[in-house]
Amino acid sequence: MQLEIRGTHVDVTVSGETGRGVLLLHGWMCSAQLMSSVQSALEGHMRVAAIDFPGHGKGGKSAPPPEPWGVPDYMEMTAEVIRRLNLAPCDVVAHSFGARVAILLAATYPEMIGRMVLTGAAGIKKPQSSSAGMRQRLYKGLRGVVNLADKTHLFGDLPEKGREALVQRFGSADYKVLDPQMRKTFVKVISQDLTEYLPRIKAPTLLYWGAQDTETPLWMAEVMKEKIPDAGLVVEQGAGHFAYLEHSATFLRILDSFLLEGRA
Repeated sequence: MQLEIRGTHVDVTVSGETGRGVLLLHGWMCSAQLMSSVQSALEGHMRVAAIDFPGHGKGGKSAPPPEPWGVPDYMEMTAEVIRRLNLAPCDVVAHSFGARVAILLAATYPEMIGRMVLTGAAGIKKPQSSSAGMRQRLYKGLRGVVNLADKTHLFGDLPEKGREALVQRFGSADYKVLDPQMRKTFVKVISQDLTEYLPRIKAPTLLYWGAQDTETPLWMAEVMKEKIPDAGLVVEQGAGHFAYLEHSATFLRILDSFLLEGRA
């Protein structure tokens, strides 16, 4: 189904007719399709809703938000999906960027959330190395020169080409592939550190992590385990950022135990 929320179209895949509600939230520039194995495993016991985030789902072809969004905007959109579908209190299974949304949602609207499973969860800023700091300062200096050239109106489209060349030279892999609108959203999203929200989470939370995750290193999971009041951590050896797909059978057994066993 497609919902009109906050000025944009939100695609939601809904399945299962009985049981508790559960919301599936995918990672950055991924889609609900990557959560399909989770949806299939749970839909016989729960009412499952998998969101395609605006600007991300459908292989990145989903329409972007009407303006650059940060995590709070995606969170409020997600809260409205829960209200529209009458899912609360629902459980949440979230990966990477989806976990950013889930963390803020659980801290802001605790009454909406039952239990949470976060895998490869983003939301904690990495300390900036000295080399990264120098690289950032160089980029900002060169961008300033290009912007100044643009203001003179003497160089045609060269400044615009120069800005894109700087992006390709200095930007992250995630940033380079985005269109201009989603680049602004990306900057807003990664600029927010959610560490302060972790102690506000009341939902029992299971953290499932790949020991070799380089996108969201294991130390981030350990910080989340320490700061979320009711949290446990399962570490999957030999797995990376997509541990829930790399070890799908194990992950689904854990979901079954955590979300279904011993609950009415």
